[in-house]
Amino acid sequence: MNISHPVLEDGQDTDDFHRFSHGLYIGGQWRQSADGREIQVLDPSTEAVIAAVPDATIEDAAAAVEAAAKAADGWRTTAPRKRSEILRRCFELMTQRSETLATLISLENGKALRDARGEIAYAAEFFRWNAEEAVRITGEFGIAPSGANRIVVDYEPIGICVLVTPWNFPAAMATRKIAPALAAGCTVILKPASETPLTAYALAALYQEAGIPPGVVNVLTTSNPGPVTAAMLADPRVRKLSFTGSTGIGRILLAEAAKHVVSCSMELGGNAPFLVFDDADLDAAVDGAMVAKMRNAGEACTAANRIYVQSGIYDAFGESLARRMSSLKVGAGTDAATECGPMITRKAVDKIGRLVNDAVARGARVLCGGKTGSGTGYYYLPTVLCDVPAEAEMAHEEIFGPVAPISRFETEAEVIVRANDTEYGLAAYIYTRDLARGMRVASKIEAGMIALNRGLMSDPAAPFGGVKQSGLGREGGQHHGIAEFMEAKYLAISI
Repeated sequence: MNISHPVLEDGQDTDDFHRFSHGLYIGGQWRQSADGREIQVLDPSTEAVIAAVPDATIEDAAAAVEAAAKAADGWRTTAPRKRSEILRRCFELMTQRSETLATLISLENGKALRDARGEIAYAAEFFRWNAEEAVRITGEFGIAPSGANRIVVDYEPIGICVLVTPWNFPAAMATRKIAPALAAGCTVILKPASETPLTAYALAALYQEAGIPPGVVNVLTTSNPGPVTAAMLADPRVRKLSFTGSTGIGRILLAEAAKHVVSCSMELGGNAPFLVFDDADLDAAVDGAMVAKMRNAGEACTAANRIYVQSGIYDAFGESLARRMSSLKVGAGTDAATECGPMITRKAVDKIGRLVNDAVARGARVLCGGKTGSGTGYYYLPTVLCDVPAEAEMAHEEIFGPVAPISRFETEAEVIVRANDTEYGLAAYIYTRDLARGMRVASKIEAGMIALNRGLMSDPAAPFGGVKQSGLGREGGQHHGIAEFMEAKYLAISI
């Protein structure tokens, strides 16, 4: 399969994007790291170095906490309408510059430009949604059952928040945390993934332009995330940790936060089942599988990781999905024609290859793909496997790549057991024309989010999060996301 590596559109050279690497963003100022070290940023499509960003130290982390603390009182007492207008301005600027931001994401992350454009639109919506929610934070009023006093409940900003985000959605995972935190009146320190820091810094400059005061949002990148994050959590002024990433790292951070009784929101790993019943619309199910599996080339925690198809349409589904997957254009994310970009690192490609080889060794058959791309870049070809056994490693581990493993099932009761046979519980997908069955099965699936006859579930207006080992708390939603950044204060008032 031919893999292309074009220059950026309109003749734009990658050197143009160095301007997004200003330095650490602390207290409204751009600065180098305390020891002067830097992190190289690679283009996954070519493996070439495209920029370098400061490598923050514990000293830099302390400076970020200090900046957030100095800005905290001023921001929490800023009128909700003014906070709302600033957040709305962030939305407007992101929308106006969506093409530049999308290209930047494609360059440092590798995702197809069409996916990057979708991410920017989604990321910007968190600012618009929370701009509207910022003026709707209300308390509660009631009378004690004894009649002796009035009960007044007020909601206050929780305090300084440390936000840790992954590389797969460098804009959306940041704004999904920053927007509700700022709407609630909190100040924040964002630690983006070192693989994709340019987007975070480009957005920091945008926030500054939108009118977010110095110190309200701080951004630092580091190649030493454990000690740097631990140092921030140890500061008593930090009251919140919001993390998106693997369950393994989440457990470590939860343990660290527990030492200091820091409130945590954790959006962790997934192992989403995709259930297709005999009575499903076959074409719609395949369309949905393409979205649920191949959005962001499979590098998503909500990606369909285990596809279970009932026997009556099993062969037809596999053949149709393999045709669709094998026709995808693989190439650099910045190429507008690309439908599947590279993986984030060589390590990611090696992991995918290991999981595919394990499944094949256990009896799975390759319908398409099943190998890496040729030449430079971190490519793995879109792959469909059928007859994947329950004991295959990919049935229990996130693939995080363009591999669709299909397994056969016979009965509704059987597939529910298999779908729940995982420590994870983030997302699940169900395809059936029988609405009663869909609702019945959804009620029995152990997941925080279910898509019924849909291949996409994420929405800023809906609560995002999982159960079991997939996390704690929710992001987004009518009030769920902003509530994660607030504390309830109860006042007892004599009548």
